[in-house]
Amino acid sequence: MPRTRGERGSAVVDFVLVSTILVPLFLGILQVGLFLYVRNTVTAAASEGAHYAAVLNRAPADGATRTEELINGVVADNLIDSVSGDATDIDGQPGVVVSVRAHMPPLGLWGPGISFTVQGHAVKETGE
Repeated sequence: MPRTRGERGSAVVDFVLVSTILVPLFLGILQVGLFLYVRNTVTAAASEGAHYAAVLNRAPADGATRTEELINGVVADNLIDSVSGDATDIDGQPGVVVSVRAHMPPLGLWGPGISFTVQGHAVKETGE
């Protein structure tokens, strides 16, 4: 069916109206996926670093170093603010906690970034 003279150019308007809804929705989903990837990667590295430091004759600082090694090359260095390893008490047992402070910048040009902290815990091995 041929278009009438008054409908000429309506496809462009429809495209613009639909795009103003779909593009921000797509970018939001992309941002959430990127955040979850970075958070899960950093959490796994912190957990692995804590387990590494929990081995007999290793210090909590060794766990922080191991965590940094695991994060390097996977997550951009400018996203990680600090990595620390400390001795702690886990249900009455000596343990190690590795903490990582990081942030995610916004995908677009507006809005604040998201800061987050993750921790990995492990019970320290004893020589008994």
